Amino acid sequence: MEKPSWRRRSTALVVNSPHLRLRVDELELPDGTIVPDYFVRESYGFVMAFPVTPDERIVLVRQYRYGTDEIHLEVPAGTLDAGEDPLDCARRELLEETGYEAAEWRFLGTYYPEPARATSLARIFLATGAHKVCEPQLDPTEVLEVELATFADFRAMLRDGRIDAGHALIAGYRALDALGKL
Repeated sequence: MEKPSWRRRSTALVVNSPHLRLRVDELELPDGTIVPDYFVRESYGFVMAFPVTPDERIVLVRQYRYGTDEIHLEVPAGTLDAGEDPLDCARRELLEETGYEAAEWRFLGTYYPEPARATSLARIFLATGAHKVCEPQLDPTEVLEVELATFADFRAMLRDGRIDAGHALIAGYRALDALGKL
């Protein structure tokens, strides 16, 4: 498929905060159609850690999410800061959210969570030899509990919907595949 030539006629930043950067573009499509209000969320992206302990337990976080006003079971994850190395971010987020560090890290790949309306690129890391070194150091907006799951329990959670956040589903399947545990 050939990439279509959408032309940006104008752009304006409508929200610029630590939690959201949103721009609105006016586009002209190849057939001349004008799209006046095409909103795009801009982001440096985020990382996910799939931490596994030496006794083969997966370190998860049960976390309240304001957007859905619900509690979700997820893998540790966080937003990249400007210029931050993704692996450094993954290590930082794992430690801050769970109090765990990992002996070995392996990059599992990237994906675009919402390419139609966002620039965010997600990065997934497998963290093996995870062990607790301190208590979590949560940000003011983080409300979470740390849980450990066996591989069998984790696979069941993926299948039955107890893990329902897209980033955790994708990281889970990629990590299980990389570990030969699908």
